[in-house]
Amino acid sequence: LRVPDSREVSRHRPLTLASLNHRRISTDSAIMGEEEDAVSLDQNSSGGGEDSSLRRNRHSSPLPPHLSSKVLTLPTVLTLGRVAAVPILVATFYVDCWWGRTATTSIFIAAAITDWLDGYIARKMRLGSAFGAFLDPVADKLMVAATLILLCTKPMDAIVLGPVPWLVTVPSIAIIGREITMSAVREWAASQNGKLSQAVAVNSLGKWKTATQMIALTILLASRDSSFERLLPSGIGLLYVSAGLSVWSLVVYMRQIMRVLLKKK
Repeated sequence: LRVPDSREVSRHRPLTLASLNHRRISTDSAIMGEEEDAVSLDQNSSGGGEDSSLRRNRHSSPLPPHLSSKVLTLPTVLTLGRVAAVPILVATFYVDCWWGRTATTSIFIAAAITDWLDGYIARKMRLGSAFGAFLDPVADKLMVAATLILLCTKPMDAIVLGPVPWLVTVPSIAIIGREITMSAVREWAASQNGKLSQAVAVNSLGKWKTATQMIALTILLASRDSSFERLLPSGIGLLYVSAGLSVWSLVVYMRQIMRVLLKKK
């Protein structure tokens, strides 16, 4: 008879619970060691001990692309310039000489250009800000309202009727009244739900109203000079067109608001 050696005995020895636990612990230790090596390699390749998924999440949530964290961006500086130009516009309007009339018209034209320019820069360069969005319509309303009131203080001379005090006053009341009403309506809509805010968002009709308004006021300011008196009828006609568009847009906004309110009920 041959006596088996120790290797054959261990090979044919039955598995016990202790040996199974020992093998499982060894396997787990090896797996954990491989995971630790993989983590260390990932950290070394990323340049630090930060997990890559956390790093992606942290860098994937910047400010919205259309808003800037800065307050005084270039569009906002242009808007502030329009606000600062209002008292200069008033001062030059009452200078009764050629350079005063030229300065008044030039200031208003510059304000109209910067009104378009600051919006263009804010969109293209993504420099829009919450403060700029608040200030832009305020600057526009200040400039337009000041110009309308100044024109009302000096009655225009109609070609057929002569001096007519109400010729500019009537559309001015309609335009200023519409702006005051819409400012109140938008403030109220902002305090309600999102659907009401969408109902009073600026539409194409409001843009046409603004364009005709700016052109009309530019012509009326320029026609104060004798060299441009022949442009006065076209300026007054465009001012009435702008007043009609202002009232029409107000009616459209009110109808949209009523639709939203009736759907809620």
